[in-house]
Amino acid sequence: MLNTPGSTSRLATSSPLGRLAAVAMLCLALYPIAACNRSGTQANNSDCLPAINLIDQNSQRVSLSSLKGKPVLVDFIYTSCPGPCKTLTQRMIDVAQKLGPTLGSQVTMVSISIDPEHDGPQQMLDYARTQGAARKGWLFLTGGPGEVDATLAAFGLSRERESDGSVSHIVGVILVGADGRKLHEYNGENLKYDAVAADLRNAIGRG
Repeated sequence: MLNTPGSTSRLATSSPLGRLAAVAMLCLALYPIAACNRSGTQANNSDCLPAINLIDQNSQRVSLSSLKGKPVLVDFIYTSCPGPCKTLTQRMIDVAQKLGPTLGSQVTMVSISIDPEHDGPQQMLDYARTQGAARKGWLFLTGGPGEVDATLAAFGLSRERESDGSVSHIVGVILVGADGRKLHEYNGENLKYDAVAADLRNAIGRG
């Protein structure tokens, strides 16, 4: 499920105050200020890669803003995921194989944990190795819950849990240009790696 801010809010609307609050929340949901993956002129000019510090699988601090200068392909996973995340990672591996030596030198791939309470750098490293995704140019990022939430907000997303406590999946895969602006968004459940690789090569050509 691709979650957007405000998508699961529950507000009582039986009173005038409740109705007013509901309208205000709806407006916030429809017009996120810094959502790089929303339509509209303002949103398209928003920055998906602000100066937020996360931690990679090698316990190194990485500022999202430092990733600018190359196209970046981003997905969202968590290491205890029972299946869908592994499938998404395998599709990202297909893209990586299509890119060959371009990955790392001209393109960066990033997988961001949506369960930072349980995913530290070691868990991210073990996941990357187990899935066969430990390769140059592919970062597996985590951080404090606040940092991860701020990162997701930059993409116009939010993380949620189901009623049983399990983590809701985010299936969107986002291609960000060298300037930090969103170029494409894909459904990770139907990721066409040939098309994604072609889009990445086009993004390289844009500088």
